[in-house]
Amino acid sequence: MHLVYPAVLAALLFSVGVYGVLARRNVVLVLMSVELMLNAVNLNLVAFDAWLRDSLHAGQALTLFTVTVAAAEIGLGLAIVLLVFRTRGTADVDRLTALGDPNEDAPENVPEAAVQNDRAVA
Repeated sequence: MHLVYPAVLAALLFSVGVYGVLARRNVVLVLMSVELMLNAVNLNLVAFDAWLRDSLHAGQALTLFTVTVAAAEIGLGLAIVLLVFRTRGTADVDRLTALGDPNEDAPENVPEAAVQNDRAVA
């Protein structure tokens, strides 16, 4: 098996993923682009493992680890996106600049100086 074919395919997949992360404004599409980049890395790991004929199959073991991390990342990422969409009403990356709730009043047990500092930072 030639190493060039999977390497070129992985480079193309990774490039499309980078473009998706940089150009997209929807958080779900950004997460999908990150998954595309992780799949390109997985393809490289398996291709180099097959090309080097590693007796321990370290590339395949790392691929399983990467798939597990990607599944956890997607689960947490989608949970955060759903929570943000429920509170803000949008999943647009450009509109999600502040982490706090803009409609929430200042808590009563925080000193006034701390509240003024928070407003100055925002």
